[in-house]
Amino acid sequence: MLRKLKHHFKHLWHIFRRLTGDDAYDVYLKHHAEFHQSTVDAPPVLTRKEFFKLWQESKWKGVKRCC
Repeated sequence: MLRKLKHHFKHLWHIFRRLTGDDAYDVYLKHHAEFHQSTVDAPPVLTRKEFFKLWQESKWKGVKRCC
């Protein structure tokens, strides 16, 4: 029973991280490794700081007002 509870908690934690964007850098690294490492002109891997700066800029770039 404790294993099931632990499994469900891990699953909920994974969903929570996905919804809040907390795992965005991990998803980016996985995508980069799968699709860009084997190409000759692959873009360099962004640091965590660079990634989140670009991520937030793109997220909030179009917001012009609060409501």
